Amino acid sequence: MGGLMTNMFKAFPVALALCLTLSPLSASALDLGGLTKKATGSAAGAARDKAVKEVNAKLLAEGRKNQCSFKTDSDEFAAGCDQKLKKLAGTLVDAKKRLSVAGVTSFKFEVSGHTDSSGKPEHNKELSGKRAAVIERELVARGIAKGEIVAVGMGSDRPLVTPDNTPAKKAKNRRYEIQLRF
Repeated sequence: MGGLMTNMFKAFPVALALCLTLSPLSASALDLGGLTKKATGSAAGAARDKAVKEVNAKLLAEGRKNQCSFKTDSDEFAAGCDQKLKKLAGTLVDAKKRLSVAGVTSFKFEVSGHTDSSGKPEHNKELSGKRAAVIERELVARGIAKGEIVAVGMGSDRPLVTPDNTPAKKAKNRRYEIQLRF
């Protein structure tokens, strides 16, 4: 009897494999509670989140490195912006490729304009919106699709430095940033 039991246990894996192979049930039928789908979705979501985080960090870094200056109380560029805008447009093209590989397709690039705390809040909001629109227009002229980018004015609502009570601190707060919007 012992030999018969041993042979049955040896044959069991082969029989199980044969049953699974010949069974009309798919592998998902054996999946308890959709665990395979959840695990796959979770991994894809993690990859997507990682790509978005990396792209946003890259956009912020490149935006700060290639920051264009504007003339005082104006949406007109100061000299020296052409190369910076060219690099910035290249960064957006690279970001689109990276996001596409990660399966991220429904997004826009948001250009947010920011001012220092000098002046009236309403004026700062309007001025920052005009400056963001100029950046948007320049990036579109350099190949970014109009439907993929949006400009918003933030005024002095999100300062990098507080208080901005010196010319250097005020200059840090006068900026634009580009991030992904969903």
